[in-house]
Amino acid sequence: LFHEIPLDRVSTSMTINAPAALLLLLYELVAEGQGVSSEQLRGTVQNDILKEYIARGNYIFPPRPSMRLTTDLFAYCAERLPFWNTISISGYHIREAGSTAVQELAFTLANGIAYCRAAVDAGLSPDEFGARLSFFFNAHNHFFQEVAKFRAARRLWAEIMRDRFGATNPKAQALRFHAQTGGSTLTAQQPENNIVRVAVQALSAVAGGAQSIHTNSFDEALALPTERAARIALRTQQLLAHEAGGTDTADPLGGSYFIEALTDELEERARELIERVDELGGAVAAVEQGFVQGEIEEAAFRYSQQVESGERVIVGVNRYEEAEAEQIELHRLDPDAERRQLERTARVRSERDATAAEAAVARVREAARGSENLLPPLRNALAAHCTVGELCETLREEFGMYDAQRTP
Repeated sequence: LFHEIPLDRVSTSMTINAPAALLLLLYELVAEGQGVSSEQLRGTVQNDILKEYIARGNYIFPPRPSMRLTTDLFAYCAERLPFWNTISISGYHIREAGSTAVQELAFTLANGIAYCRAAVDAGLSPDEFGARLSFFFNAHNHFFQEVAKFRAARRLWAEIMRDRFGATNPKAQALRFHAQTGGSTLTAQQPENNIVRVAVQALSAVAGGAQSIHTNSFDEALALPTERAARIALRTQQLLAHEAGGTDTADPLGGSYFIEALTDELEERARELIERVDELGGAVAAVEQGFVQGEIEEAAFRYSQQVESGERVIVGVNRYEEAEAEQIELHRLDPDAERRQLERTARVRSERDATAAEAAVARVREAARGSENLLPPLRNALAAHCTVGELCETLREEFGMYDAQRTP
């Protein structure tokens, strides 16, 4: 994948969570093969396991051993990869699962508190660790609400880092965030309407102060995007930047009575919900008790009811429908891609030193049973050509597998 890409000259972002440590270590090994030192690497791993339990579902282990892996990665990078962003705390998936804007804001920051507490408990400085944090939010349909949400997020996070963790570094108090337009808002009906939806959502992220933005392609409700659809998504950002004046000033809606009042309201409601999570023992305990999952499920159900009843208008879906479905070009996957990858994996396993691989797996198992940082033995196992699947299975045997449940 990174053949002939000089890793000392690029920044790489990986949306990876449960196996985040393994993917980072593989990246480090690729860099080593290029003669690039770990200290030169720049990039981000999402590494936000808590939102997997409450929103996306791509978890493997129970929350507490998963948090161990997360904080082990923090400590490993603090020592070896000083320019790596070790976590991107994600509200995007929480919103995609059906949460409200307030829930997205509150549960994301509550998760951030849990990660910061774990990092501090592991001996990391909040001023240093906090400066490497980033966030990932959803840009949803309601333009003004989204702008206010982003503004409230920055206020709340500065307060949290200052008052809870004693951070004095302005960079540790700042909330750096990436925004992506809402995938769940895209409709299969009249798909070209999604071009307008994405443009409005992206503009809310611009007005709300996002450091970077991903604009979805209009055909993603139907398939992976075509090249044409992806180009339109890119041009949307370029139009906002160069023609609409989106980058001319910071906080362009600041001072508006409506925006300031809405920001205050969202901030207060989110603070109350964070305090509720605190009362339950923090984000990890709230996940284990099923509180967060239940709150999101109820919000998603209410949203669905509003759409079905017509109370919430979705253009082209429950109002302004068209009798005949619009036909558009769709991306077609290569049916042989999976077969080729399976063959490559089998070849690696057949050609590796089996004795060295077995010894490396045994060392990972030993480390999992103790309290040492797991990343050095995992790195050695990957260098011995153990696969991600083999190492996840080894850890699953030691840590167990999480079974989702809800509180009554």
